[in-house]
Amino acid sequence: MELKGIHHVSAITANAQKNYDFYTDLLGMRLVKKTVNQDDPSMYHLFYADEVGRPGTDLTFFEIKGAGHTYPGNNSISFTSLRVANDQALQYWEQRLDQFDVVHDGISDQFNRKVLPFQDHEGQRMVLVSDQSNQGVEAGMPWDKSTVPQEYGITGLGPVRLTVPDLAPTKRVLQDILGFRQSGSYQSYEKGQPDVQVFETGQGGTGAEVHVEVQKDVSKERPGRGSVHHVAFRVADEQELADWRDKISKERLPNSGIVDRYYFQSLYFREPNGILIELATDGPGFATDEDVNHLGESVALPPFLEEKRQEIEDNLQPINTSK
Repeated sequence: MELKGIHHVSAITANAQKNYDFYTDLLGMRLVKKTVNQDDPSMYHLFYADEVGRPGTDLTFFEIKGAGHTYPGNNSISFTSLRVANDQALQYWEQRLDQFDVVHDGISDQFNRKVLPFQDHEGQRMVLVSDQSNQGVEAGMPWDKSTVPQEYGITGLGPVRLTVPDLAPTKRVLQDILGFRQSGSYQSYEKGQPDVQVFETGQGGTGAEVHVEVQKDVSKERPGRGSVHHVAFRVADEQELADWRDKISKERLPNSGIVDRYYFQSLYFREPNGILIELATDGPGFATDEDVNHLGESVALPPFLEEKRQEIEDNLQPINTSK
């Protein structure tokens, strides 16, 4: 068994409309699924991705109305990366972020590649990462109807960074249980802190990395709008997911068992530093219940929620996607 890379990252927003405006109008991603949190259908669950929502390109958001500020800290997924084709694309993005008054740190070097850290309108911590020298997991394809020229468009998810107080237990889960390989390190932004450790899986590269940052004497993160809920890694199919369930259970890590999310099958567990990890199958995908040319245009519900459609839609504030 070998995880194929990052499947998706799920974060929290306090306002679905403003979230949609930022990630489609400004970042140029495609809304490929407008659905609800299957565990709490009163809230939206929005999926932004490449042209068809390929695994490894999905950045998703749960809308929690009234969610407070995030107070960054330990035991968290502290950065999410978005891939672009090359260094020239990063230069385009630096100008675009300036144009829209988006907070960013400018282009810098990180782990032998160019990166551009920035924050969205709710303080979500993001990094645009160049694939100029990437030889790992293949990227997706930006939507040709995007607000951003296709050659500069976002092609998928890049490395996620975990911030933890103690490296050892997280490293054990990544290496000994999930099969990641340690592939290097780079200097932490925080003076006096250990180097950030890099782990990769599958074909490696930007689409298959986890970066682990250790911060001593830092309080636990208080999540809110602008925080990340969980990270998911790619599993080939449901049979392999069942094998992962058996392995994780054997390691005495409490887990959800296999959960049918309709668009993929999932398994959830927390590693010892409290970070929620999901394993998710590549299929069947987002075109299961919508034509690929009309993804995300209406509220999509899995079959077990369909009988409650009227009640669910009455409780959701419509999102204006016509702009």
